[in-house]
Amino acid sequence: MWRTGSRNLITDVAGLTVGNHTDGSVKSGVTAVLCETPATAGVQVLGGAPGTRETDALEPHNLVDGVDAITLSGGSAFGIDAAAGVQAALREMGRGFEILGFRVPIVPGAILFDLPNGGDKDWGRFSPYRDFGFSAAMAASQDFEIGTAGAGTGATTATFKGGLGSASTVLENGITVGALVAVNAVGSVTIGNTPHFWAAPFEIGDEFGGLGLPHPLPANASNVTTKMRTAARGNTTIAVIATDARLDKAAAKRLAIAAHDGFARAIWPAHTPVDGDLVFALSTGRSEAVLDLEGVIDLNAAAAATMARAIARGVFAATPAERDLFPTWAKQSVVGR
Repeated sequence: MWRTGSRNLITDVAGLTVGNHTDGSVKSGVTAVLCETPATAGVQVLGGAPGTRETDALEPHNLVDGVDAITLSGGSAFGIDAAAGVQAALREMGRGFEILGFRVPIVPGAILFDLPNGGDKDWGRFSPYRDFGFSAAMAASQDFEIGTAGAGTGATTATFKGGLGSASTVLENGITVGALVAVNAVGSVTIGNTPHFWAAPFEIGDEFGGLGLPHPLPANASNVTTKMRTAARGNTTIAVIATDARLDKAAAKRLAIAAHDGFARAIWPAHTPVDGDLVFALSTGRSEAVLDLEGVIDLNAAAAATMARAIARGVFAATPAERDLFPTWAKQSVVGR
């Protein structure tokens, strides 16, 4: 039987901290995942419109063995600057890949498109995202806010306000899996016109409302609902899946691939041509457990389930703010019960 970690956050994976910077005026923000020691990393992009930094370095055949942090940011391509701010913070901490007497922090990152969400994007010549990234890194700790926070501040879905979500799972062998996700999908995380989450079969306790699946399923459950015809046509769900299991770069990439199944379980539709859906994977290697083939299958299944839960939790935890284009799930959840 799987259970959540003590925080039900990605930081239940030993060796990780997370920091947010949230700007209510811009209606955007940055989330940074810091690794206490360089973590083995992988990445898988399945959306058709990604915005990324340093993802090629994570391919198994390339040189760098570990990363110092991962950055998730709003701001479309402007938000790629956020990783430079995280890198600056790590440099001040004396962190980074050592080469010829120099330390270079390795900070891959990804962005989501949240520009037309009602926030003030008139920031002048240079975007604020580098500063946002620095602040997020300096705020990193084991406890952090989810919902309308960090990279999920200005996120939306087809029917509700999006948000930053996180969840964790402890397997029977003691290995921990954690997910962190900024949910800004073009699709919907709820079933038809109900408040029930697609991720309901994987819910542990009542972590996102405890509604379960609707019975019977509504007639419009399979309808393709998107926000393409709304004012908020900003998309992309970006995420990190992490574990304390010992993985090499190839196995980390396989973990990222498996975590994408959580997108498909929690968002309908997912991985569209206008989403830049991406998952980074991190292995801190703190667990002493040895994985056999069955253990690897369980690990990858847990990655998908944990990611689905984190997606639902991000939308569930979103809070109202001025100039919102969509209602929060909490405000509308009584409809259809």
